[in-house]
Amino acid sequence: MLSRTADHLFWMARYTERAENTARMLDVHYQTSLLPQSDAVARQGLEGLLRISELMPAYQYQYGEISARDVLHFMVRDEHNPSSIFSCLRAARENARAVRGVLTTEMWETQNQTWLELQRLLCAGDFERDPGHFFEWVKFRSHVSRGVAYGTMLQDEAFHFLRMGTFLERADNTARMLDVKFHAVAPDVSAPAGPLSAADPTLDFYHWSSILRSVSAFEIYRKVYRSVITPERVAELLILRRDMPRSLTACLDEVVRNLEAVRNDHSAETERHAGRLRAELRFARIDEILANGLHAFLTQFLERVNALGTRISQTFLLPVSA
Repeated sequence: MLSRTADHLFWMARYTERAENTARMLDVHYQTSLLPQSDAVARQGLEGLLRISELMPAYQYQYGEISARDVLHFMVRDEHNPSSIFSCLRAARENARAVRGVLTTEMWETQNQTWLELQRLLCAGDFERDPGHFFEWVKFRSHVSRGVAYGTMLQDEAFHFLRMGTFLERADNTARMLDVKFHAVAPDVSAPAGPLSAADPTLDFYHWSSILRSVSAFEIYRKVYRSVITPERVAELLILRRDMPRSLTACLDEVVRNLEAVRNDHSAETERHAGRLRAELRFARIDEILANGLHAFLTQFLERVNALGTRISQTFLLPVSA
């Protein structure tokens, strides 16, 4: 496969996944904002949204003061924000158009319809009237895209690059969300053996349950642990559980599996880095991670997963120099 084609497929999947992840974070924040809370707590939540995506400087440059209306506009429909839902779905559609001949008809029509429908919804003001319904629509269209790819595409190199992009993006987002959310509720979490629980049990419950809901893991947590929500178990579920679809370990399993399917003469070192990162997650223990500091662990993971993305680009997505 041409590296240019692989690049478009890889980024089409990443942008689609990024739009869904952004919708998930915004939806949880929107639902939480309907609960009684102080202005300071509301502001902290908005700042967390911007920090997760590393967009605080860009937002402040463009808007200045933080307000709920401006943050939602910036994260949903701002054309100048490359990580907004609008920009992500536009980029996904453009990448799909560039490799239309590689995609099945259903796959192309799914991407194109999502983009056209997004423009119609934003022009009609559907987002402002019912943000929750709009975020559900974004998540649903991402699910449809993955389902159509899995159900109609030949499981060849094109399919594997789509899957690789999806799970790299998902791993990055899960780690960012965990880091920001844990730090917000328990500043000592970054320190070795620091306490993880907030002072108010009620606020504690709503905070941890919102983290789980943002990755569709609330029901899964109840099924796996059958007890009250604790931060240690939330961390374990979203980092180490291989059967949790959005955990770091599950994402790395998929990345390694698809890397092996497209290996070439230049990919051994990239596979080694991916395999080593997966192995460390597989054999890690949550008590050891927390004892050494969750923030330090997640920061290092983000650095390594982004370095892995760069290696994949250099190995498969950019022309190999003679």
